Amino acid sequence: MDKLSVMHAFRRIVDRGSFARAAEDLGVSPALLSREVRLLEESLGTSLLSRTTRSMALTEAGQQYYDEVSGILEAVGAVEARIREGAGAVRGHLKVNAPSSFGQVVIAPMLPAFLRAYPDLRVSLSLDDRVLDMVEGGFDVSIRVRPSLPDTALRVRRIGAMRQGIFAAPAYLARAGTPQTPKDLTAHRIIGFLLAEHLTTWALEGPGAPVRIELDPPVRVGNSMALRDLLIAGEGLGTLPDFLSDGPVAAGDLVPVLPDWTLPVPGIYALSASRLGMEAKVTAFLDHLRRALRP
Repeated sequence: MDKLSVMHAFRRIVDRGSFARAAEDLGVSPALLSREVRLLEESLGTSLLSRTTRSMALTEAGQQYYDEVSGILEAVGAVEARIREGAGAVRGHLKVNAPSSFGQVVIAPMLPAFLRAYPDLRVSLSLDDRVLDMVEGGFDVSIRVRPSLPDTALRVRRIGAMRQGIFAAPAYLARAGTPQTPKDLTAHRIIGFLLAEHLTTWALEGPGAPVRIELDPPVRVGNSMALRDLLIAGEGLGTLPDFLSDGPVAAGDLVPVLPDWTLPVPGIYALSASRLGMEAKVTAFLDHLRRALRP
């Protein structure tokens, strides 16, 4: 028995003074309402309504039940109204999880403008290159930067994409030579990203047929900003996403290697725990993030 539905039906019966009129309002049969009230009375161990073929009246227990139920239903209605009113407001506590480098380079710079736009919002930004369970961690939204995502019960939105290339410092290339073909990469000192799907196998596309290069990076790091710094220091050759490579390339600290060859393009995904719709605070955050991702 759905107690809240039965309470609502009982109050409607009393207010309308008739099973038939209440049933018409609720879109059910009078027989169903009669059965529900009978089950309710059995569960309470007392009669709530005195019924004859011509009239219906509340018993003393029925009047008490009606009064209490009316208060409960009004309280529930007030709560629902407050929730609906607040559903479109950008306030509360927004908890975001994102990869470390992406969070530092892309999200952190956009936060001041976002916070100024929504002064009633509190924000917690957790940065971790590991893939965390966002539901267990209590996050409202999790940003993932990957070529693809496994099937998930979470709501997934693709909010952008990024380029990914191979880079090295001019000093390293002057010392070790510049690769002319993908196969030349095997003769170079590779700096690998421990959490990348392409740590030891680079699938490259470019002129001609796709090429898979098997590599054994002697240096492997778990943070892509540390990888970038090692490349700038001339320690080897490695892959970087555009949000980490654009600045050093413009400054002359890094040089694209095999620019005609590309790695799989990672998507930037936002995961939310709800499929029924995102809260206003999540939608507002993703709108700001999309603008930050535009060239």
